[in-house]
This record gives sequence, C-alpha cells and structure tokens, in this order.
Amino acid sequence: MELKFTNAFKQAAGLGIIAGMRTFSAPVVVSHVYSRHPSRQLKNTPAQFMQSIATSKVFKVLAAGELVGDKMPAAPNRTSAGGLIGRFLSGALCGATVYRANHQQPVIGGIIGGTAAIGSAFGCMFLRIALGKRTGLPDPVVGAIEDAVVIATGSALAKHM
Repeated sequence: MELKFTNAFKQAAGLGIIAGMRTFSAPVVVSHVYSRHPSRQLKNTPAQFMQSIATSKVFKVLAAGELVGDKMPAAPNRTSAGGLIGRFLSGALCGATVYRANHQQPVIGGIIGGTAAIGSAFGCMFLRIALGKRTGLPDPVVGAIEDAVVIATGSALAKHM
C-alpha cells in the first residue's frame, strides 16, 4: 500500500516545521501568499484575516523582531511552555488556513501544523545544540544558519501554495 500525502498535508506539515523553528515565519508565508492571491475558501471564515495586507505586514515585523531577538543572550528557550504554546498555535493557524484554502477540514490541518511545530521545536533545538558543539560555532552563528533554512524553506513552500 502506497501512502500518498496531499498538497495541503505537505503545506501544513512544512509550515508547522517552520513555526517550530521561528514562531512568526510560518504566518508570514501564509499571510504573504493569501494577501496577494486570496482564496475564496477563506472568505467569511475565521481565517479571512490571513488574506489582509495589514496582517501580512504585522507578521513580517514580528518575524523580523524574532530573527533579531533569537540571537540575544536573554532569548527564552524555545521549549519553554510559552515558546511551545506560541509555536503550536502558529503551526495550527497556518495548517488550518491552508487546509481550509484547499477545501479540506481546517481542524485536521491545525493538528498537523501544530504537531509538526512541536516536533520541530525540539528537533531543531537538539540539532542546534549539537551543531554548535560539533563545529564550535557560536550560538548566534548557528541561529543565523537556522534563519537561512527557515527563509529558504518558507520561500519554497510559498511557491507551491
């Protein structure tokens, strides 16, 4: 039996992974795409705000602040309760939005996106620690590499939405 993943599943999971790495980057991708290419499926739904240019701009400002703040010594741990809740909600919002836009059940997309965000938060934290130890690179440099991965992955996802 061959397991096939729908485009919406891949989008929700990919956006969840990005949300686990950088909370606001996944909503940037979704709001950027849907504010420029609105989906009829999102009209008159709770996710309609994701199609607003203003929403897209707000998420971009928040994401830029997060990229800077992540490099600060006082940056909170991504696996703290607050960090995990924010990442889960970000992934869930994005997963639900793309599922709804693809004529599928938003609750399923939300679960996929939120779960992927939690897994990614832990996986990327362990990867970041290991990479720093293995290479001797300072944490802000490893964080900048992670930023590049987030941006490249977000751009690739946006092209297929």
